[in-house]
Amino acid sequence: MLAGRGIESIDNLDLSLSRLMPPDGLSDLDVAAARIARAVRGDEAILVLGDFDADGASGTALAVSLLESFGATHVDYLVPNRFAFGYGLTPEIVGVALKREPSLIVTVDNGMSSVAGVTLAQECGVDVVVTDHHLPGDELPPACAIVNPNAPGCAFASKALAGVGVVYYVLSRVRVLLAEAGFFRERGIAPPNLANWLDLVALGTVADVAPLDLNNRVLVHQGLRRMRGGLARSGIRALAQVAGRNLSAVTAQDLGFGIAPRLNAAGRLKDMTLGIRCLLSPDMPEAQRLARELDELNTERRDIERDMTLDATLLVDESSEDQRSVFCLYDASWHQGIVGIVAGRIRERYHRPVIAFADAGGAAPGELRGSARSIPGLHIRDALDDVAARFPGLMVKFGGHAMAAGLSIRRSQLDRFTKAFSDAVEARVSERDLAGIRLTDGELEPAELIIENARLVASHGPWGQGFEEPTFHGEFDIVAQRVVGQRHLKLALRHGARVVDAIAFNREPVGPERIRALYRLSVNDYSGMETLQLVIQDLEPAV
Repeated sequence: MLAGRGIESIDNLDLSLSRLMPPDGLSDLDVAAARIARAVRGDEAILVLGDFDADGASGTALAVSLLESFGATHVDYLVPNRFAFGYGLTPEIVGVALKREPSLIVTVDNGMSSVAGVTLAQECGVDVVVTDHHLPGDELPPACAIVNPNAPGCAFASKALAGVGVVYYVLSRVRVLLAEAGFFRERGIAPPNLANWLDLVALGTVADVAPLDLNNRVLVHQGLRRMRGGLARSGIRALAQVAGRNLSAVTAQDLGFGIAPRLNAAGRLKDMTLGIRCLLSPDMPEAQRLARELDELNTERRDIERDMTLDATLLVDESSEDQRSVFCLYDASWHQGIVGIVAGRIRERYHRPVIAFADAGGAAPGELRGSARSIPGLHIRDALDDVAARFPGLMVKFGGHAMAAGLSIRRSQLDRFTKAFSDAVEARVSERDLAGIRLTDGELEPAELIIENARLVASHGPWGQGFEEPTFHGEFDIVAQRVVGQRHLKLALRHGARVVDAIAFNREPVGPERIRALYRLSVNDYSGMETLQLVIQDLEPAV
């Protein structure tokens, strides 16, 4: 299994901090670090401009708390409300920022597409350092420094850093410069140990579904180690509590499916400031109160998502056959903060590239904001680039990655855009790409369905995007099944002479007595007793 994931030697399993890639190849790193270090030494007002997702929130919390630990005396942060300002350092949010009178703005997880906003800030005498990981457009913002592994000409070998990883690298270099200048000694400050911020790096990296190349695996592994060792900050501990996750045995999956959704709920429904306050809180009771608020927002988010996904499914079922290579979906009642999740749900169900749109509202009357999710084999931002090249002006703006992107169009152009996007996708994908083929690590014999193997798999994580957790397939007889937690299917399955427990999330009871299942091995800890449990990813009647 490891060999199939590119692990060629025992050295590739070493996830110690010594394996972390040096920052030297990052573009503009020294310029950015020097400008930030000068601001810290000169007691300048520094404003961190974050993004409204979990990666942006983690990176913002990291930047603010780490700069303060350096001795910066005037550090503030600002995250645009997505409903009022949209994404990034827009001219409108620059207007808000200027009221706080910063001399330096440091963007986190945004900035590459903020040409107009950066231009305005610089014209007003405010320097801007961009730290980002999104793919660049044709025009780069005129910042005093742009640190982005995906920037043109950047020699940093890992292009997979999340936004929180980029700002972690930048501030690591700032620490070096401050130490070399004798700043910590002059101020009587103990130089901070940057390992203390790896819990935030791990959370943001997993939440953003960043590919787990070796460098990101080191960052996530080390962050998880600190959490398991009781060294997580109060906000993460509080979020784990409300999510029912045990930090002493936390996994990347716990971050991605338990903690991150609650953090993201703030940016989707309200304002990510709430999530950042939780991550920054040094006081456990306050962190718990904020985490409960985030948990309530997440419950509300799930309810909205369920209704929107049902609407989207009906729209797909009603769509004409000539739209079946892609789905561009819109309903006037949809919530702008939830369309990304809905796009992902429809993508999973139909294995098609999906863009879900919602009205932009007062921020941009007459516009739709869309969230795109792709399938393996299609670089969705490149497909959008094809549309922009063939039909200049059809999209107001767009940006993103290979598997996810965001865009804005005029509502009147939805049908025209749908046709253009469909053509662009069909030129890039094959029938095989659209077939929904699922690859597994093979079948397990009944004797291999043991808890020791589940523990063995878990010990070789972290697993995630680009380093997928092992999955297996096989045929089973259903011994028993029942619904638990209102919407999850608990099963007892027989494989040969062995009977094992299994769970299928968000699944109704199934009819056939024999099924073919795609599953993962997991350890179920119930009432202090650990047992093997298969986590069913998909199932169908056995032929």
